[in-house]
Amino acid sequence: MNFGPQHPAAHGVLRLVLELDGEVVVRADPHVGLLHRGTEKLLEQKNLLQGLPYFDRLDYVSMMAYEHVYSTGVENLLNLVVTPAASVARVLFLEITRILNHLMAVTTHALDVGALTPFLWAFEEREKLMEFYERASGARMHAAYIRPGGVTTLPDATLLQDIATFAAGFPARVAEIEEMLTNNRIWRQRLVDVGVVSLADARRWGFSGPMLRGSSWGWDLRVAHPYEVYNSLDFTVPVGLHGDCFDRYLVRVEEMRQSTLLIQQCLDRATPGTGWTPPTQMEDLIDHFKFYTSGWHLPPGATVYTAAEAPKGEFGVYLVGDHHRWYRARLRAPGFVHLAALDPMVVDHMIADVVTIIGTQDIVFGEIDR
Repeated sequence: MNFGPQHPAAHGVLRLVLELDGEVVVRADPHVGLLHRGTEKLLEQKNLLQGLPYFDRLDYVSMMAYEHVYSTGVENLLNLVVTPAASVARVLFLEITRILNHLMAVTTHALDVGALTPFLWAFEEREKLMEFYERASGARMHAAYIRPGGVTTLPDATLLQDIATFAAGFPARVAEIEEMLTNNRIWRQRLVDVGVVSLADARRWGFSGPMLRGSSWGWDLRVAHPYEVYNSLDFTVPVGLHGDCFDRYLVRVEEMRQSTLLIQQCLDRATPGTGWTPPTQMEDLIDHFKFYTSGWHLPPGATVYTAAEAPKGEFGVYLVGDHHRWYRARLRAPGFVHLAALDPMVVDHMIADVVTIIGTQDIVFGEIDR
């Protein structure tokens, strides 16, 4: 039986071929290739700065998290130093991005299972967060805000105050969603003991992010290999107990609370900016144009691998280049790894459970079929 790509619970252009025994899944074969845009090949045709916007379009629910990894890779290669103020601004928007992602993940998962109300509540909150994106970068989604060397501009005082107001009220919104779902009898019946992944299997299959932490291992690159200012911030890495869909749901809910705490700490350290000022002298404009069309100059055989804790898991970028462009680009997308394990996760479950398991994987095909 074909599940998708037109199925609304396929979370993108996923075609899943299910082999069934009655309504019990015997085998699941994920087919990708319906969205393929050749991102890795396109990166080989662009200079270092021109490659950045492609990363916004990989996971179009966690835009800044992906452009951050690319920017960090370029910085590591060229030994660029990011100012403390820019690093705080990065973490501020990285955690806003994590909340954006988890609001989408939890409530579209709930929608797949049959709960509509949390979805509507969450998208009201996402609208506020995407407004913060727009005010910082000029774009609601494809921001290109985090760039090699820092950020486009530091957020101004009014924006910081509005983010503080949001952070003060957001935990109450999370509590409302939990009140609707966590102890709901139907929700528990659909998630508890469904899609169980042992810790041994999670490690063997290369899981990361909430998919790994739901199986009881608190591996988080923000703690294991700190970057930006995370090593000076206070937060907890939530973990599950049994590795089922319910544990992964609880991990994402608690991560939203922890992200709110991180946002509040960043706001305490943030330096307000004044906005970007365009060049006014012709010589400055020419210099600006020449730099942005050629970019940085790479040493011969320049190679870098950089990874960070994106909302869906470990996202990594492997780049090789010389002169002004890459000649090899390889992206380590967490969703691709998780989708590869869908077959063993759904075997011996009912068709309706396939929907639940796909939802708990939090997959986005922009990064899977890149």
